[in-house]
Order: sequence, then structure tokens, then C-alpha cells
Amino acid sequence: MLSVEEAQGRILDLFHPLEPERKSLLEALGQVLAEEVISSLDIPPLSNAAMDGYAVQHRSIAGAAPHASRALRVIGQVAAGQLPQQEVTPGTAVRIMTGAPVPQGADTVVPFEDTDEFQGKSTGKGPLDRGEIRVMRGLSQGSNIRPAGQDIGRGQVALKRGAVLRPSELGVLASLGRDTVEVVRRPVVAIIATGDELLEPGEPPSAGKIYNSNGYSIAASVLRYGGIPRLLGIARDNPESLSAKLEEGLTADMLLTSAGVSTGDYDIVKELLARRGEVAFWSVRMKPAKPLAFGVFLGPGGKRVPHIGLPGNPVSTLVAFEEMVRPAILRMLGRTDMEKPTVLAVLEDDIANNDGRRVFARVVVTRREGRYYARLTGDQSSGILSSMALANGLAICPEDVSRIRAGEVAVVHMLDWPEGVF
Repeated sequence: MLSVEEAQGRILDLFHPLEPERKSLLEALGQVLAEEVISSLDIPPLSNAAMDGYAVQHRSIAGAAPHASRALRVIGQVAAGQLPQQEVTPGTAVRIMTGAPVPQGADTVVPFEDTDEFQGKSTGKGPLDRGEIRVMRGLSQGSNIRPAGQDIGRGQVALKRGAVLRPSELGVLASLGRDTVEVVRRPVVAIIATGDELLEPGEPPSAGKIYNSNGYSIAASVLRYGGIPRLLGIARDNPESLSAKLEEGLTADMLLTSAGVSTGDYDIVKELLARRGEVAFWSVRMKPAKPLAFGVFLGPGGKRVPHIGLPGNPVSTLVAFEEMVRPAILRMLGRTDMEKPTVLAVLEDDIANNDGRRVFARVVVTRREGRYYARLTGDQSSGILSSMALANGLAICPEDVSRIRAGEVAVVHMLDWPEGVF
């Protein structure tokens, strides 16, 4: 029986980042940058005002105070998007709006609130009408000016290859005038659910049948972690049906099947998979999700399509996906941060381990008085899908520990970071 780490390592050895593609900015959200982005311009391109106020020479306002204001002659005004037409000289000022280029000669911007701007307006005459402004407070030289290139300089590496494109990175690209970007392609993942007992959602219920929940939970997980799911529907428990579905999946970057990889009498999936590809069937030292299949099929043109066969129980399917499939998808995406976020949480229930496997218990994690706490979501049977729906984490009981008792601390792999847990 393989350890969790051995199974993960063997799977990841077969996966590599996919080739790059060019995408529009919004379409590239969440993907990994496949190029180094060098800035061709300064950001900001010109020194500009960080506040609404007056562009002045610092020496003109030295020592200014409410009882010793400095009168300056207002020679013009400049708004964002305009270029200043006047040069600031000693004793003069240009009224300036946030983001507007700083006029030549100015080295400081005095905010409106440090002048008599608003007092003057109460008389019905603005500073341009009166021709002067009084500065009521001295400032340090350079105050409220954002110099050219303060954010990003021309020729500077703005974004490094391998960065995950979040809204902030897309904003940087847009600020450089870029409308497309080269990113690592998203993997297409084909998904086949197997079993004569399955119905598709939307079909009328039938005695002895269950709905295909695994196909949708797997597809949603693929989408959540950045892949493109391709749901191929249900393969029945006969070679012809499964072969037809396999052919459909061999153009994808990865093939996932659910069920048919345990020791059941009707698990013909593993036999057919072994004939069609290089497939190994494993028992992994984990609970749930002990049975697992892994290997490679040959697709069109000799393309090698990795295959992971997930167990059929719905909780086992999702736990196996989180621990085995998710890292493979992230590697194809070019991601290097494949570890799940973890916390140490005080257990509010016992976690029992009666057969020497690593237990992944479904828990709800909360934070109280600076500590994390985890309680079980109820029945931990691998068929209780609602136990996953209620969970925001998987509490781990190691293989060599028979029980973690309430009040003791356990490592928890977080599935989500809900509000109130941080």
C-alpha cells in the first residue's frame, strides 16, 4: 500500500506545465504568466500631483503658518489629462488637480486645506479671480508629488514569469498599455462517471438508481482550480460503452474516471483500462479514498494522456481529488504553490483511526479568541456527501496515531477560508 506522499509523487512526476497561449487581460485572470513583462515606459509617465492643491516652489512657503501665511500669485490651473502651460517661479502657484502633471519649476504641492481656498470661495471669488492664494502651513519639499517612474520605471521588470495573474497584476499590465498577455494554457480535463446505477440530473428517479453526483463535483473541482472540465457523461458497466467514452476523452490533457477501481465483482473499468493503456491500480494509505488508478493512454498522434481513476464513493472522490488531482492540475497550469493552506486546530471531537491509514476527517473550522477550533461535520462515512458540503477543512489523523482526542491539536487542510476564519 502506497503512502499519500508516494502516490502524490508518482502522479506529479508525469505532469509538466502546458504550452503558453495569448489571452486578453480579463480572460487571463487566475492563469500563470508565461513571459517576463518589461516596462516600455515610466509609470507614472510624468511627475504628478497626489492631491488637489497648488503646485509651488518649496522656498516660497518656507515658514508658513496660520499666523504667518505666505501669499502666492496664481498664474494658472492644470487638470488631470492636461499638460501645464505655465512655469512656476518663486512667489507663484498653479492650481492643480490630483493626477495632473506637475508644472515645470514646482517641487511641492500644497493641499487645498492648507490654503485659504475655501475661505475665498465664501466671498464668491475663487483664487483665479482674486489672482492669489495664501498658504497657511509649511510642508517638506516634494510633498504630495508622485515622481515619474515611482511605481514602475522604463526598462524595469514589471511582472516576473510564473506570477499568478490576480486583478492587481492585470491592472499593472493595463497600466503598461497591454491588452493581451502570454500565459500557461489551462488544461482540458475529460471526466467519465461509470456505473449502470447512474442517472443524469434532470432524469426522473428510478428504483435502484442514483444520480451522477461525482461527475459534477469533479467537474466543479476542476473548474475551481483552474482547469477546463469536459463532462463526457456516464459510461455503463460494459466494455463497449466505456471504450466509446474513453475515445472521446483522449483529446484532453487529463482523463478522470470515477468508480470501477476497487475490488468489486463488476469493476470492469480497471480491466479495460489496463488493456487500453499503461495503468497501475493502487491502494493508498488514506481514509477515505483508498483505491486509486493511475496511468497513461495513447491519444491521437501518439499523444500521452494521463489518467487518474478515482474511487466511486462521493466523499472518497472529492478527498482523492483534493490530495491527488488538484496538485496535477496546478502543475499543468505552471503553478508552484501546490500545498493546501493548513492550520493547527483544537479538536472538539475525537478522530479515530482503526486501520493504520491517514484519516482525512471532514471538519468545520472556526476561530475564537485567537485559536482555531475544528468539529466534525457528523457521520464520517465515505458515502455521506453532505459531510463534505458542511466542511471547510480536512483534519488529519496520521497513520501511526490510533486516535486524536477532543482538546488535542490536529493539522487541518483548509478547503475554504469562510468569513470569520482567518
